[in-house]
Amino acid sequence: MCTCLVLGMGIPTIPNYIITSSLAGPALLELGVPLLVSHMFVFYFGIMADLTPPVALACFAAAPMAKTSGLKISIQATKLAAAGFIVPFMAVYTPSLMLQDGGAIAAQFGYPVEVVYIVFKTVLAIGLLGVAVVGYLFGPANWLERIAAFAIGVLLMLALPLTDEAGFVLALLLIGQHWWRMRRPALGAAS
Repeated sequence: MCTCLVLGMGIPTIPNYIITSSLAGPALLELGVPLLVSHMFVFYFGIMADLTPPVALACFAAAPMAKTSGLKISIQATKLAAAGFIVPFMAVYTPSLMLQDGGAIAAQFGYPVEVVYIVFKTVLAIGLLGVAVVGYLFGPANWLERIAAFAIGVLLMLALPLTDEAGFVLALLLIGQHWWRMRRPALGAAS
């Protein structure tokens, strides 16, 4: 990831892909990552270099229009895109996210069921990591909720035994607790 972010800084899309896929792609292939997934991984992070400081080419291009510094824009852009940094890792752990080889769920229930399951899990993990970084779900999230959202997002990202089950249960508890906490002041005001 870091290699691709550094290699992709300040260069256009096509040279970015050529450089990252030729230098970082073979390392992922050696680790057993499928070919398509490894190429998308390095390309994705090469493109994310346009958001991440210190170069953040896209952010510095937008700075004159926003009448602020490119560094401030790049920090905000990185915060907003932080949850998106996990998608390539989830694709590496579960290649069916990129419609590649199926796993145990595909063997038992069929490939479409696994794809729907992985997409739902990914969307939930991205949402929870977004809550952790931005600090807002149904209302402002406190620090404990943000830390819990981050931990649950990481649980959902991992492809280890029981992490999905624990992640789904904890996500349901966290979302329910936060919804209840945000609803309580409204109930008090109504009575």
